[in-house]
Amino acid sequence: MPEFAYIARDPAGKRVEGTLAAGSEREAVAVLSGKELFPLKVTSADGRAPGVKASPKVRGRVMATLYGQLSALLGSGVPLLRSLELLREQTPHKNLAIVLEDVHTRVQEGATLADAMARHPRAFGELATSIVRAGGEGGFLEEALDRLAKFTEQQDELKGRVVGALAYPTILFVLGTTVVNVLIIFFVPKFERLFTRLRERGELPTMTEWLLWLSAQLQSYGIFLLGGLVLIGFFIRNRLQTEEGRMLMDRARLKIPMASGIYLSMAVSRFCRVLGTLLTGGVPIVRSLEISADSTGNRVLSTAVRSAAENISAGESLATPLAASGHFPADVVEMIAVGEQSNSLETVLPHIADTLERDTWRRLDLFVRLLEPLMLVLLAGVVLVVVIALLVPVLKMSTTT
Repeated sequence: MPEFAYIARDPAGKRVEGTLAAGSEREAVAVLSGKELFPLKVTSADGRAPGVKASPKVRGRVMATLYGQLSALLGSGVPLLRSLELLREQTPHKNLAIVLEDVHTRVQEGATLADAMARHPRAFGELATSIVRAGGEGGFLEEALDRLAKFTEQQDELKGRVVGALAYPTILFVLGTTVVNVLIIFFVPKFERLFTRLRERGELPTMTEWLLWLSAQLQSYGIFLLGGLVLIGFFIRNRLQTEEGRMLMDRARLKIPMASGIYLSMAVSRFCRVLGTLLTGGVPIVRSLEISADSTGNRVLSTAVRSAAENISAGESLATPLAASGHFPADVVEMIAVGEQSNSLETVLPHIADTLERDTWRRLDLFVRLLEPLMLVLLAGVVLVVVIALLVPVLKMSTTT
């Protein structure tokens, strides 16, 4: 009998992980339900969804279109199975067609839409699966899909804007770094013989000595340095695959100068958007917090949200534990507190998300505008140092001859 790995929550909201033996994924879900555990993810023990070779990756904009079309079809009264079949037949994307075919098959066999989606984490993602699961449980699947479509489109647009904004500084940095390295490795050594007389008389400027030394080191050990950087890159990448490494990275993201504020605003806005969507659909607040905790994309913030869910189960408010965590902005916590007091939290949260997103756009635009001239000044400064280090000895030689 195959082994299944699962992630679930107990009646108290605590995260539970483990493995169990079952004849199928559906049977494994039934076993968990019998143990009063709410399954979040069930996969085969090798980490893949049972029966699927690999989960194809699908771009965010394609998924946003899919969610919108599925919401429209369901809202028009088309049955779920027929909707999935139509979308599979009409999509021009090969990977999405493969995913929809498997989802259609699983739903036809009796699985829920969320369970079928969970088999393809590279296409749907845990957040999408959680929202669809909540929509199915709360009876507002069409609205959940529509909100998910808008949210996915917004995130894809933000990602595209960030990539587009950083494209020029990145190209500038790569080209500038390449030019500087070529100058130091291949161009600077040609001047060393010219500076022999000044060096013998002790008149060679210190800046020039350092430049010649750096050029010699890069010529002799540059390949080893490059190899070391590659090894360090692989080490960091493997480290980030572990839970401890991811937690360290998430902590670091909240402390990066200038960029941390933009990152935090984006994470908190996602949390508020998802939590507001779930509360609007009538999902209980504790369950909504459990689902929306992962929407932040940051384990430090997710831990703070889950801690808040535990406090709410004990009868406390949401704003108090969020403020105590020290990671949520004070104005956001204040607005959440006001929403709780006026019993309008589901209305306040989307407003907070809209405000944070507008603020994020402004700060991101300002950050990129500052980054471009800083990159130019930095690269121009490096080139200027190289030129001065070579030009000063040449001028000194011309005046002494």
